[in-house]
Parts: sequence; C-alpha cells; structure tokens
Amino acid sequence: MIKKLGTVTLTVALAGSLAACSSTKTDTAASPAASAKASTAPASAAPAKAKTKLSYWTGDRHDMDYIKSVVQKFNETNGENIEVEMVVKTEDFNQAIDLAFASGQAPDIIRVKENTIQPFAAKGYLKPIDSYVTDAIKKKFPVIDDFNRIGGKMYSLPNYGSTIRLVYNKELFAKAGIAAPPKTLKEMVEDAKKITAVGKANGSYGFAQNFKSPDSALGRSARVIAEASGYGGFGYDFKTAKFDFAGYKDIIQSFKQMVDDGSTLPGMESLDIDPLRAQFAEGKIGMYISFSSEPGVYANQFPAKIEWAAAPVPTIDGTIKGASSFLGGQWLSISNTTKNADQAWKFMQFMYEDEVLKTYHEKGFGLSMVPSVSSVAKKPEIKGIEGFLPSGNDGTWPLQPTVTVEGMKFNDAFFKYMISGGNLDQIIQDLSKRYNDALDKAVAKGDVKVAPNPSFDPMKLMMK
Repeated sequence: MIKKLGTVTLTVALAGSLAACSSTKTDTAASPAASAKASTAPASAAPAKAKTKLSYWTGDRHDMDYIKSVVQKFNETNGENIEVEMVVKTEDFNQAIDLAFASGQAPDIIRVKENTIQPFAAKGYLKPIDSYVTDAIKKKFPVIDDFNRIGGKMYSLPNYGSTIRLVYNKELFAKAGIAAPPKTLKEMVEDAKKITAVGKANGSYGFAQNFKSPDSALGRSARVIAEASGYGGFGYDFKTAKFDFAGYKDIIQSFKQMVDDGSTLPGMESLDIDPLRAQFAEGKIGMYISFSSEPGVYANQFPAKIEWAAAPVPTIDGTIKGASSFLGGQWLSISNTTKNADQAWKFMQFMYEDEVLKTYHEKGFGLSMVPSVSSVAKKPEIKGIEGFLPSGNDGTWPLQPTVTVEGMKFNDAFFKYMISGGNLDQIIQDLSKRYNDALDKAVAKGDVKVAPNPSFDPMKLMMK
C-alpha cells in the first residue's frame, strides 16, 4: 500500500551567536526559562535583543534529518536571537510557493533548483544577493550564469550537483535472468517485460516513474535519455535556436510500450516520488531513473530491503552522443518579500560554511560543486553512491529559453499519449509549433534573447 506523504514541519526553537544586523521582527512571548533568567538578572543588564523569526522552505526530504541538525545548531549559536523554522514540503512544492506569495505568507529563505530558480526570479520571488556577495565569496563559489546569476543579478550560490542514473533492483534483474542493466531503449523495454513476468505474482513490476507530476517524472528520465542521445532535454535545439521535439519520439514510444505491455507499476499515474521510493525499497519496482540523492534516501528515509545499484541511463540506440546532465548550481535563495534580509543572509552564510557542505557531500546527500569542499571531502561512504559518482560522460547543458506556451505543456502531452494513445508525430509537430510560437513572442517582447549556434556539440559538454 502506498502511503501519501504531506508536509513535514520542523521547528527548532533555540536562539543563539553572529554580528548585529539592522531589521528585526519582535516576538513578545518569553519562555519560562527566559523569564526566570530575566528575574534574576542585575537591574543594569542590557535588555534582551528582540527575537527574529525566519521561515525556511525546502522540497528536499532525503537530507531532512541532517539539515534539521544544522538549523538547530544555527539557532543555538547565532548570538542574535534569530530563530529559523524549517518547513519541508514533500508534495507540490512549486505550487505551495506560488500560493504562499499570492497570500502574503511567503517564507524568508527558499530552496531553489535548476528548474525553479529562473521561474521564481521571473515572478519576483527572489531577492538579489549581490550586495552581500564579496570578492572572496565569488572566488570560492563557481558562479554559473543562468543557474546562479540571472539577468546579471545573483540569486543563489552552489552547494552540490546531481547526476542522473538508472536505479535498478539487482535481485529482480537476477531473478529475470538479466545480466546487466539496459544500454538501449529496446533493452529497457524488454527488461521491464521480463521482470514483470517473474515478479507480478508478488506485486513487482519492471518500471515506474513518479507520473503524478509528468514534469518531474520525464524531467528525471526522458530528459536525460534525450541528452545522452544528443538532443536537448527540453526540446530546444541549440544549433538552430528553435524548439524541435522530434528527438523525443523513440523515447516516448518506448515508455508507452512499457505501459501497453503492463510492465509498469499499477497506479503509476498518481505516484509521487517518495511513494515510488517506498515501493522500490520494498522490492516492488525493477527500475526507474532519478538523481544522485537516492543513496541518501535508501540509507535514511526508506531503508532498502533489497540489493540495488545505479547505472548510466540507456540511450536511444546504445550510442552516447551527448553529456548526461550534471545538475546543480543552486541551493538557497532569499525571498524578495522578507523583512529580515540581513538575518536571512546570516543563515545562508552559516549553511554555506565549509563544514556544513563537506558533511553534506560525505553523507551522500549530494556531490559537491564547490572546489574548496570537494578537494578535501572524503568519498561519500554510503551504499549505492558508486554508480552516481560523476564520470566523463556527465556535463552541464546550457539552459533553454523559458517560454509561456499556449495549451498543454510538452511533458503533459507526452504523458497523455503514453496513457491514452494518439498520433505521436502530430503531437510532436504541434508541440514544436506552439513552443516556437511562444518563443517568437518572447523574443519580440524582449523577454528572451536567442541565437543559433551551428557549431554546438553536446559531446563537448562532457566533463574532462
């Protein structure tokens, strides 16, 4: 049975030590301990500094216990009576952020990712941090345009990057007589069918993705298969500066074939990522595709009851023609509506300290992108991390232009085809036209600038 996970709120209510800042928010309620201390203090003692309460929202659950301990340490040691409440939104994080800003209840600090920092910045949710970023900080952190700096303004600093891999159940593969993880789409479809044949009686199926959100599901699976096969993972062709979704055809057909074969976990269309992980940990899924946060998930969040491993994602025909995304470049941002930006920056500084980032890497929550950290951090000692470590085939793709398309978005259209069928060629043609129409409008308005790059080579994106 799949259990639905909602919002987990973690409040760490201790205060504590850094230099004074300008704006504060007063909390008039005093704790019993504080009242007792005040009653015995000398009459000449300076009045206690007013408490500043900050809210930090994140959609990450795999690192929750560690980050909770870091937040607690900050609350205990900051010395300025700053108290941070950590709120973990396990479902619909982006929608929750939209609603929070619309209702005037936005958090002070926000966890941002490569697929959210640009939209959040465009909506005015994020505060530029240029006034806080010193030359020493710029030297330490590898700032990336479009990932940290957008439109010439800085919004975040990097922490870690994530590789994307095929995660597979070694026991089910062995039971199905499969010697190695698939290298082509055809092999993936065949393997899913074999696994289902030997596992269905016990409720195990060959393949799954978290299709409650097609953007999330295909963004961590079809996207990287396309990139490794030489196509832009969001349908954008950097050579022509136009959208062309033709590169998705074989990928989506293969995904649909697994659905048609009955090789996918029943109810996959309503599956979120954490319930999927819970099912995988129980041995009910043969394989899925996801980020390098998975080892931390199966060590801490959903202890795996099976033997599992990770391997490079398959490509369309088994030939690698482009880099597999090494995603990252952002972590924390300050809300543009916060009344306590200085205190929020103090918290960000604490979170970006070397020891915090080093421990984050060593615990396997993410692979550090900060040279001063990765050069001294130990290899993560966590089961399954080996298959996720960056290789020569990983690299960072440039960001495609962000456009507002009329009608159904491409991931929703592809998922609808997977479930309901239709004419895929017509769907691809329609998507390419609508996205290019949206691109032309954005360029005409001056919202987006694009230029063809005929020499663009996805193989050159690979790490050296």
